[in-house]
Amino acid sequence: MSSQWLGLIGAIALAVFIVELLRRGILREKFAVLWLVVAVAALVVAAYPPLLVGIAGALGFAVPANFLFLVSAGLLLAVSVQLSFEVSRLERNLARLTEDHVLLAERVERLQSRREDSDGTQ
Repeated sequence: MSSQWLGLIGAIALAVFIVELLRRGILREKFAVLWLVVAVAALVVAAYPPLLVGIAGALGFAVPANFLFLVSAGLLLAVSVQLSFEVSRLERNLARLTEDHVLLAERVERLQSRREDSDGTQ
């Protein structure tokens, strides 16, 4: 099997996998968009390898694989930053929800003790 066919099969498998994760509700749409773009780009490069060679040559890369590794590292960096942003946002939301929960629990406890006091005095 040639590397071109292997790339095509891999890109199609990635796209199918992402769509399946979306369908099952495991992956949210905002994250799936990036991975679907990656799958489409991989499909285009696998279907027409001279495109990768041309882009790499135009950017001054002697070996197209070096360009591919640079793009892959950039993609991983972008995903890492995006996930760090999401984790930070969720931590802020969790802290806010925890504070709200504590305040509400305290209020409920005060209301229950007031009710018990008023029931006991009658």
